[in-house]
Amino acid sequence: MSTDAPPPELHVDAALAARLVAAQHPDLAAPIELVANGWDNVMFRLGDRHAIRMPRRRLAIELMRNEQHWLPVLASRLPVPIPSPVRVGEPAPEFGYDAPWSIVPWFDGAAALGVQPGDRGGAAGALAVFVAELGVDAPPDAPHNPFRGVPLADRDEAVRTRLASGRIPESAGLRRVWERALAASAWTGPRAWLHGDLHPANLVLSNAGELAAVVDFGDVTAGDPATDLATAWLTFDRAARGVFRAEVERRRKVDDATWDRARGWALVIGSAMVEQAGVASTFGRAGVFALEQVLSD
Repeated sequence: MSTDAPPPELHVDAALAARLVAAQHPDLAAPIELVANGWDNVMFRLGDRHAIRMPRRRLAIELMRNEQHWLPVLASRLPVPIPSPVRVGEPAPEFGYDAPWSIVPWFDGAAALGVQPGDRGGAAGALAVFVAELGVDAPPDAPHNPFRGVPLADRDEAVRTRLASGRIPESAGLRRVWERALAASAWTGPRAWLHGDLHPANLVLSNAGELAAVVDFGDVTAGDPATDLATAWLTFDRAARGVFRAEVERRRKVDDATWDRARGWALVIGSAMVEQAGVASTFGRAGVFALEQVLSD
């Protein structure tokens, strides 16, 4: 359960989740247990096979609709399980809850966020395959996200503000990395499908350290494929990053400019994690790790 999350705008608890399931999907009624209280959504375990995903902030309502519409389309061709909705839940004003919600599969395993970076290498090859298979050309009506998949220049002001804040370690070196990423040629190809937030908290690993599932598609969008390639620095150490990169390049042509932008995207996301959660929290330490990896290459 996250202690770093902003205050909720929608009241969500296990009693509400139980009422919603009983009213809309009674055949799936089962014991309910709170699992995670994230930034945008609350997750409950529903029996042995399912989970319930419910927005806790209003900005997540449109994102939930995106997941409900697009994840079934994507799931059919991806090599790794994703939380495509088993059932779609509708807003229930009669219960004081006016947001869509979903019942999704439950994936056994542990979030990579809780696994030491040096022990995540067993997932590098499979995650590379996932990124390569996901990142095909997206249709014109794919979701737009102003914070992911866009030109790096669109994130320039936010990144420079963070680096000037005094809260980001090694900011001088990171500025040099950022300048190199900005100088890389921009993406001019078709908009590619993107997970949009491919950091360790959204990767489920098996007990053997293999990739069991990729979750939390709230930022699903299309744009520059460098955005998802940033997971090379967000998730892996140098050795596993080499495995990841080699497998991606075996399946897709990726030029040096795209890898430079990917490193820049890792800086974007890692610095946001540190800024939002601080260096002492689990989430913030994941951001610090990512920034250390960005500087190490």
